[in-house]
Amino acid sequence: MPGYILTGAPGSGKTAVLRQLELNGHGVVEEAATDVIALQQALGQPEPWRTPDFIDQVVALQRRRQLAASGTTTFFDRSPVCTLALCRHLALTASRGLLGEIERTVAGRAYERTVFFVRNQGFVQPTAARRISFEDSLAFERIHEQTYIEYGFELVEVPAAPLPARVATVEQTIARLSGRRLP
Repeated sequence: MPGYILTGAPGSGKTAVLRQLELNGHGVVEEAATDVIALQQALGQPEPWRTPDFIDQVVALQRRRQLAASGTTTFFDRSPVCTLALCRHLALTASRGLLGEIERTVAGRAYERTVFFVRNQGFVQPTAARRISFEDSLAFERIHEQTYIEYGFELVEVPAAPLPARVATVEQTIARLSGRRLP
């Protein structure tokens, strides 16, 4: 099963791209950090990313979801490499669990080496889980990109554009990589 990472800075439009890919028949595995944040906020922790075990909770959920994925082409909303980029952005020390999970997924080729990097759209829409300024999201985008390159992934840019064009970039790249003709 080809598993491709779809990533980018907060507010870049990854979720919209993923929803359209899902409607187009591709498998999608949801982002773990957003779900960990939502659960912890529901349990009364307003800023769960400040708790010592936040990163390990995200890594554990990412691992469970990655191992449970099946089917044909699947798109993963982020990966442990994204979690390492988040640690770097927040000046947190990466846990042994996170570094071990990156080692497992990179060495075991749990994901394809081609990563779809969704570029920012020029703004960030705040949410309960996304409390980042546009300027900080640009800094995070640079760290994110550098972290993927450090681990030897090939980044395919998904530039700011209308949603159909962004999805077409992803699907055309997948078709080219698999040697299939587009309909």
